[in-house]
Amino acid sequence: MAAITEPRLNLGVAVTPAFTRGPGLLAMSIASVAEVAGGRFTMGLGSSSQPVVERWNGIPFEKPYAKTRDVLRFVKRALDGEKIDEVFETFEVHGFKLSRPVLERPPILLGALRPGMLRLAGREADGAILNWLAASDVAKCRAEVGDGKSIAARLFVIPTEDAATARFIARRMISSYLTVPTYAEFHRWLGRGDALTPMWDAWAAGDRKGANELIPDSVVDELVIHGSYEACRDHVQRYIAAGVEVPTIAIVPFGIDLKEAVEGLAPR
Repeated sequence: MAAITEPRLNLGVAVTPAFTRGPGLLAMSIASVAEVAGGRFTMGLGSSSQPVVERWNGIPFEKPYAKTRDVLRFVKRALDGEKIDEVFETFEVHGFKLSRPVLERPPILLGALRPGMLRLAGREADGAILNWLAASDVAKCRAEVGDGKSIAARLFVIPTEDAATARFIARRMISSYLTVPTYAEFHRWLGRGDALTPMWDAWAAGDRKGANELIPDSVVDELVIHGSYEACRDHVQRYIAAGVEVPTIAIVPFGIDLKEAVEGLAPR
């Protein structure tokens, strides 16, 4: 609907889990959006996480790297119009061929957090999608992806000068995400193990309130953008300067007017 009603927008999906749709259905879905969007669509593919795949969808979250790699390889070939009859490591497909292959394969970015998936994004995809990282972390991720590849990142923004409220909201978001094993390992790799271990320990012990309180302000301020509109725009620019070509702004709703927030955050 967005592709049809708003022809000026570039559209993207970040990220569709490799586990929760069959490979053929996924290829057909991508082809459909790519055709309607006419070159304005970027596909985001990733493993997702154990809560989404296993707890929400009842699918074993096994071999996430291999599954994502296999789906990526299948989708690229399917979108190019190839008839596929092959046993991959994590699934097999027999006799699949798109009846309407895309005229031009849309860029495919991989949701990636650690070296293995980041390198796969650099080798076999068109780039990587990052999430829950500081501007100072971008260079480390970019080094694994390599040059000549697109980097997108979801950036959480709370446009308010009430720092206490912003940090209260941000702490709840951080504890909800960074206690998931995939994200916990990501931040250990980024070097935040010591800063976040108290939160992880309290969370594991069932003390959710205490876990939130143990997240340092410095970590909150790195991972969640907040402040005046000007301060937020400046913070986003630091991600861009570090190598994020597609900063995807996720405005956190907390009673603000969304239209006003979008206008306030727009580049000047």
